[in-house]
Amino acid sequence: MSPEDIRARLLGWYDAHARDLPWRTGPAAGQAGLRSDPYRVWLSEVMLQQTTVPHATPYFLKFTARWPTVSDLAAAEDGEVMAAWAGLGYYARARNLLACARAVAAEHGGAFPDTEAGLLKLPGLGPYTAAAVAAIAFDRPTNVVDGNVERVMSRLFAVEEPLPGGKPELKRLAAGLVREDRPGDWAQALMDLGATVCRPKGPLCDRCPLAEACAGLATGAPETYPRKSAKPERPHRHGAAFILMRGNEVGLVRRPPKGLLGGMLALPTTDWRGLGWDEAEALAAAPAAADWRCVGEVEHGFTHFTLTLRLWRAEGEADGLIWTPRRELDALPSVFLKAARAGLSNLL
Repeated sequence: MSPEDIRARLLGWYDAHARDLPWRTGPAAGQAGLRSDPYRVWLSEVMLQQTTVPHATPYFLKFTARWPTVSDLAAAEDGEVMAAWAGLGYYARARNLLACARAVAAEHGGAFPDTEAGLLKLPGLGPYTAAAVAAIAFDRPTNVVDGNVERVMSRLFAVEEPLPGGKPELKRLAAGLVREDRPGDWAQALMDLGATVCRPKGPLCDRCPLAEACAGLATGAPETYPRKSAKPERPHRHGAAFILMRGNEVGLVRRPPKGLLGGMLALPTTDWRGLGWDEAEALAAAPAAADWRCVGEVEHGFTHFTLTLRLWRAEGEADGLIWTPRRELDALPSVFLKAARAGLSNLL
């Protein structure tokens, strides 16, 4: 099957089966010359990095209701945006989001640059997002390659080199299918095919418009693509987290602006290290002298390491804490929300 036949089949499938997503205008609107709002495209792409569509969608709706334009987001307080982001993970994205919004508002009059090169100059906006916004919002013929597209390319062409080493070859193959005609729809069609049909497990090959051309399907084991190198085992770290109560309030801290969970509200903790903490060592780092009681521990997985947090709880006072009602702890990042819920579970 020629590249033009592949494009025709996939775009025809997309016209009939495109996902209805709140940041899209849809294929019919695209063919009529109506483009998606660059702000909504950019925001959705940032949120969807390392996050599923069902999980990201309510956050997208909440953000766009609260900050309907990029200039509105640029004017928001850092703490408000970080709190609204809580639960989406990978919190550096939220800091990059604000930096980019403020640059667009201050340096571009609230309008995103309309080329891939111009978008790449914005802070916190990498090659993938620049290509996606340029294609979807401005119909530029860019090569948009995310995990879904890599999977489609690896199966369509039966690429044997495992990831991550095979990424350049997958990007080259994807570039060979990009044309001036409908580049935004083409990018979204590939993403939709990977998300709904050419799935990581249990691909629905009987529903795929490209099955006839798929070299991976011809091998009889399309689900084994893309090939993957063995992952190294993640190191494990230990720490202690402190739940200091003042009536129905919990004492929180704001983490430093850079680094893991930077700028987020958190429970006070020790450092997280490979060796465990003994009781005396941990309590020396507590935010106040109090009658601390160990109330359990929680496990949490980050991208590059796993963590055990031993939980200590006490009643008391301390300077420098952000006293927060228990009912408002849902704004904490997931690791600290998990710790707070476990540490407070036996309290009324």
